[in-house]
Amino acid sequence: MPRGKRRSAAEMGPSEDDRHSSKRQRNAYQTSQSSRRYNKVDDAFSQKRCLTWFHEYTTPDDPNTLGPEGMEKFCEDIGVEPENVAMLVLAYKMGARQMGFFTQSEWLKGLTDLQCDTAGKVQCKLDYLRNLLNDPNAFKTIYRYAYDFARDKDQRSMDIETAKAMLQLLLGKHWPLYAQFAQFLEQSKYKVINKDQWCNILEFSRTISNDLTNYDVDGAWPVMLDEFVEWLRLLRSQSTIS
Repeated sequence: MPRGKRRSAAEMGPSEDDRHSSKRQRNAYQTSQSSRRYNKVDDAFSQKRCLTWFHEYTTPDDPNTLGPEGMEKFCEDIGVEPENVAMLVLAYKMGARQMGFFTQSEWLKGLTDLQCDTAGKVQCKLDYLRNLLNDPNAFKTIYRYAYDFARDKDQRSMDIETAKAMLQLLLGKHWPLYAQFAQFLEQSKYKVINKDQWCNILEFSRTISNDLTNYDVDGAWPVMLDEFVEWLRLLRSQSTIS
C-alpha cells in the first residue's frame, strides 16, 4: 500500500511551540491590560484615601483637626519647610482659617480641588502652587488672604514680627525696596500692621518706582508709607553726602 503524501507545515496548522508562544503572548497582553486598569484606578482621586491620609496627622483627642505637630510631619512627607510659600498657597486652596492648622473640611476642600490623596501627588503639585503666584490677580488674592490667615484671631491687626515674616515670604524676592522697608519697620514705632496698610504695601510695591519719583505725598497712601518714603529719601541723601 503506498504511503500518503506528507503534508507541509502550513497545511498541518500551528505547531505545539507556536501554540504555546501564542498563549504566552495573550497572557502577557492580558496582564499588561490588567496592570494598566489597576494603575488607572490607583491614580484616580479617592476621598476615602484622602481622609485616611488626613487621620495619619491627627490625634484621638481631636481627630477632625490637623495641628502643629501633624503639620510638621505633613511638611516632612511632602518635602517642604512649613515656611515655604507653597504651604501658604496650599492653605489658600484649602481656605484654611488659622496658620498651623487644617480642619478636616478644609483638607477635603483643598485636596479634592487639587485631586491629591497621597504625599506623592501633592509633591507633583508644588510647582503648580508656586506658579500661581506668577499671576498678578491670583497673587493679589493670596496676598490679601495671607493677612487674615496669619494674624492672631484675637486681634484685628497683625503683629509686626508676623507681618515682616509674611512680607519676606511674599515680597522679599520681588520688591527691590523690600530690604529698605524691612529696615524701616525695624526702627519705626509700629508694633502692628492693619489690613489697609497691608493692602497698600502691595500696591506701593507694584506702582512706585525704586527712585520714588512717582510717589505723591498728597495721595491717599497710609501715613506709614509717607513716613517710609521720607525716611528712605533722608537715608539716600545722607549716603550721597558721605
